[in-house]
Amino acid sequence: MSTKRVLYIEDNAMNMRLVRRLLTANGYTVIEATDGLKGIAVAARELPELILMDINLPGIDGMEATSRLKSSYDLSHIPIVALTAVAMKGDRERIMAAGCDDYLQKPIDNALLIETVRRFIGEGEPKAATAPKEATATPSPASVPEPPRFIFTRRPMTTSIDTLIEP
Repeated sequence: MSTKRVLYIEDNAMNMRLVRRLLTANGYTVIEATDGLKGIAVAARELPELILMDINLPGIDGMEATSRLKSSYDLSHIPIVALTAVAMKGDRERIMAAGCDDYLQKPIDNALLIETVRRFIGEGEPKAATAPKEATATPSPASVPEPPRFIFTRRPMTTSIDTLIEP
C-alpha cells in the first residue's frame, strides 16, 4: 500500500517545516513547492492526493494557481485546501470561488489540519513500528464514502501543462 501524498505549496520555511512534521507524524508523505508556478508543475508531475495551498505566494498567488489547477483536465480532481493567514471579511468566499475545496486559517490548528486532511484523503499510513493490518473483506459500495465533487471551473479545461505554468 502506498503512502498518501500531500503537496504543500508554501513560501514560508517555518510553516513548511511545521506542516511537514505534523503530516509525516500522521503517516502522510509531504511534497513541497515554494511558489505557485512550481506548485502547478509539481502537481502535474506527482499527482498528489491533496494540495494544501498558501494564498500569498511569490509569482502567481494561490488563488490563481488554484484556478489553473482546477482548469486542468488531469488535475481538477485533486482537492485543494487553502491554508492561509488571509482572513479578512469576504476572503473565504473569494478563495472558495477560485476553486479551493476548503479553507483553514493560520496560525495552524494541528488537530483541525489533520482532521481536514483525513476528511479529503483518509488516514495516513501506520508507522513502521505498527504491525500491518490483516486483509479484510472488500467493503460494500454503500459503506465507501463518495469522493468530493468539483463543480467550479473558472477557466476552460486544458490538457497541456505548458498553458498552466505560463506567467
